[in-house]
Amino acid sequence: MNNEAPDDLITIASRFTTSGAVIAVQPFGSGNINDTFLVTLDPGEERHLILQRLNTRVFSRPELVMQNMRTASEHIYARLLHVPLGESRRWEVPRVLLRRDGQDHWIDAQGSFWRATSFIEAAETFDIIRNGTHAEEVGFALGMFHRLVSDLPPETLSDTLEGFHITPRYLSHYDDVLGRNRLGRSPETGYCIQFIERRRAWAHVLEEAKAQGHLCIRTIHGDPKINNVMIDNATRRAVGMVDLDTVKPGLVHYDIGDCLRSACNPLGEEVEDWERVRFEPDLCRAILRGYLQQARSFLVASDYEYLFEAVSLIAFELGLRFFTDYLEGDVYFKARHEGHNLLRALVQFRLAESIETQEIAIRAIIRESL
Repeated sequence: MNNEAPDDLITIASRFTTSGAVIAVQPFGSGNINDTFLVTLDPGEERHLILQRLNTRVFSRPELVMQNMRTASEHIYARLLHVPLGESRRWEVPRVLLRRDGQDHWIDAQGSFWRATSFIEAAETFDIIRNGTHAEEVGFALGMFHRLVSDLPPETLSDTLEGFHITPRYLSHYDDVLGRNRLGRSPETGYCIQFIERRRAWAHVLEEAKAQGHLCIRTIHGDPKINNVMIDNATRRAVGMVDLDTVKPGLVHYDIGDCLRSACNPLGEEVEDWERVRFEPDLCRAILRGYLQQARSFLVASDYEYLFEAVSLIAFELGLRFFTDYLEGDVYFKARHEGHNLLRALVQFRLAESIETQEIAIRAIIRESL
């Protein structure tokens, strides 16, 4: 996507403001899909808002993304009236901001799809877990989100990313791309190909459990990475989850696995020395402790049986997606340098391998967390 000139961004942001003048717009966050900007306002009702240009190659029906966001956020705000948060705890949800004509988006002359949401003040996100307390708060955040949407019927939401987190579909697409790819083989690509091949049959585990009725479809966040959890600057407690583009019907196991995958890797996802990547069981224990504070209210016995599979599968799945995108020419994830998505794939595969070698310990942590 082409970058807009500052004056253009100010004009676009102004379409979503009702009070306060736009005085600055700057790039914000480290997302791999959309272009995100922090908008600073001259004192009005709010100091900041978030402006985003959605990647319509990923979200081909962006109007449905907005519909899901509004449905979920309105439901959560209604639920918060009846869910006690406890002392010194706040919980906020990004609100979709409307233009003066009541529309929730704007399409520019180039066809780019723009939207704005409220900004959670006095809070920040992190790309890497700082300590056990932070880990427990990340788990609490996902558990609270799931609890608040646990009675939101998934059929009220559109499936805005058909096939998202359906690992067998990613595997089928990978096979197609690999068959058409003419890149020369390197030790790294050879490692990835062999890694995928050894796990081919196992990649169906969650979808088979769903088909057999062991797991059920619920409303999920869809992208509960550590850097989508907002932490209060003063209390250091979780205050909300952002990036609601992927709220949709799915298995909560997709969310649990993605959260643990991203948070239990102390080196983070963007690391050059991929062979040093490891899954940290103590962080897993802290996250599950925080998550289950809230999740016990809606999880059933069969859900717990597939928690380990969720942790290991989602790391494998993301590595598969990164590697496929590398082979396809970086058409989905933003790549900041040549081979970036290959490196990302290696990080995830090494993480999945670390999870597999610690299966007994991780299953024990899951049992003791119940």
